[in-house]
Amino acid sequence: MLQEHAKIVQFISIANEVKGRKKIQKMIYIAKKMSFPFAEKYELHMYGPYSEELTLRIEELCAMGFLAEQCVDKGSYVQYSYTTTDEGTSFLETAQTPHETLAVCVDMMNGKSSRFLELVSTLLYFDHLDKNEQIAKVHIVKSKLNFTGQEMTDAFDFIAELQRCSVQ
Repeated sequence: MLQEHAKIVQFISIANEVKGRKKIQKMIYIAKKMSFPFAEKYELHMYGPYSEELTLRIEELCAMGFLAEQCVDKGSYVQYSYTTTDEGTSFLETAQTPHETLAVCVDMMNGKSSRFLELVSTLLYFDHLDKNEQIAKVHIVKSKLNFTGQEMTDAFDFIAELQRCSVQ
């Protein structure tokens, strides 16, 4: 019953720490798009793909003591970070063994900024379109972020790199 919760704890455990609510949303979405078995439903939202289910699961996992949420005041905003607790590590004994390439993908994503992952996840949200249409959609829905041509190229290169470690 808590198998989907265990996958989230496992993901954060693999990452050691994820800094930012937006970042965890994007990382799980991207992992899902790489065919890793995450069940959360996503919709396009203000900061790209967003899952209310994931938000609720993370809140529940924090309440159960499996995840630790830390808030750091950054002046103009608060940054949340997530780590696995000792109880969460024990809870992982109920989880299935993750695909062997999940850790590679998690490490790749965790090394990127939230802004970059927002671009990548939004491009993937429109992956049913051809490349030029994806770019056009991102420029429409993310016009305030002014993504450059180089950022688009970097994002597509990153997606191709992730696809090499995706579940086939």
